[in-house]
Amino acid sequence: MRAGPSQEDIRRHNLGALLRHVHLSGPISRAELTSRMGLNRSTIMALTSDLTAAGLVREELPRETGRAGRPSLVVRPESARVYVFAFDVGPDRIAVARVGLGGVILDRRVAARRRGPFELDELAGTLSGVARQMRRRTRADTVCVGVAAAVSGGVRKGDGVIRFGPNLLAEEVPFGEELGRRLGLGLPVSVGNDANLAALAEHSRGVGAGVRDLVYLHGDVGIGGGIIAGGHLLGGHEGYGGEVGHMVVNPGGRACGCGSRGCLEAEVGERALLESAGRLVGEQYGRDAVRAVVDAADRGDIVAQEALSRVGYWLGLGVSNLVNIFNPEMVIFGGVLREVYLGSAAQVRSQLALNAMAPQRERLRLRTSALADDATLVGAAELAFSNVLADPLEVLARAGG
Repeated sequence: MRAGPSQEDIRRHNLGALLRHVHLSGPISRAELTSRMGLNRSTIMALTSDLTAAGLVREELPRETGRAGRPSLVVRPESARVYVFAFDVGPDRIAVARVGLGGVILDRRVAARRRGPFELDELAGTLSGVARQMRRRTRADTVCVGVAAAVSGGVRKGDGVIRFGPNLLAEEVPFGEELGRRLGLGLPVSVGNDANLAALAEHSRGVGAGVRDLVYLHGDVGIGGGIIAGGHLLGGHEGYGGEVGHMVVNPGGRACGCGSRGCLEAEVGERALLESAGRLVGEQYGRDAVRAVVDAADRGDIVAQEALSRVGYWLGLGVSNLVNIFNPEMVIFGGVLREVYLGSAAQVRSQLALNAMAPQRERLRLRTSALADDATLVGAAELAFSNVLADPLEVLARAGG
């Protein structure tokens, strides 16, 4: 017979659950926590006391009350004290942020990345150097409880190795291990696919908050995706799930960086749009170049409009396939796909009407990312916080808090 959870297991679970509410919702009263968690007031008081003693939250009187009687104390995350480092490595930019508990971005640096081979030593050195500069500016009582990075590529679950990243020109790169060594914090570096992490970010803090089934599509140089089903990310057997950009929508179509032809990425990605618009010349590529096509179409440029219409056709076909398979409540367009979708929404919706099954599309909502260019960075931060939210006191103790 299997033994049930011990009292310590229950306490650990409840501490993590309470901290997660505070982390995601921000300041919240004890009374609201009692209601949300289904626990009695004395248990909530004991849990918040433990988290306060550990320096993870603080309690204070509400600033305004509209009721008579003794007000319920408000629990706030200690955002300035407890933080994580989040990194974002894309084909044409890198970003580093120090993010406080509660999702507050305390410090951030964004820089252009020249496209070319993935130079591990140089990149890890640059990222770790920026993080060390940030850390030197923190108060003496601050504590880092996690580190994570979002990368444009397939990442092996467990060791942070970038198995394949055609748009980063990276293959079999031990990125997490090297970045962790360079940082010297004694903390493991979690690494995840950028679109998967952006999907988690939109699900927890963005337009998809409260939506249990959604598809997130991320546009950069290529197309990535993240699938949230029943409130959980579909990561796949070894962590490579969500590579929707390599779903073939046009057999025998344009060549893709993955070696196939007619992938969604090949028909909808940056190169396809810029070529169709006659704008793939010299160094004219990247997010600004894609957005320039959308702006030109808005101003009446016929060539740009036709390019968006073509891309919208294939995007709509890809979305139709995903809607038929996953039956999401919402599809979110992020990265440069936000602008591409807004410029080609008529074509996308037309393809959905033709190719998506009626029960799946009838209540479907199409939305653009609320977190914009920060979605991948916010997702990396949430990954970095995952351990402390699962076991707050143990993680804080290991981190030296």
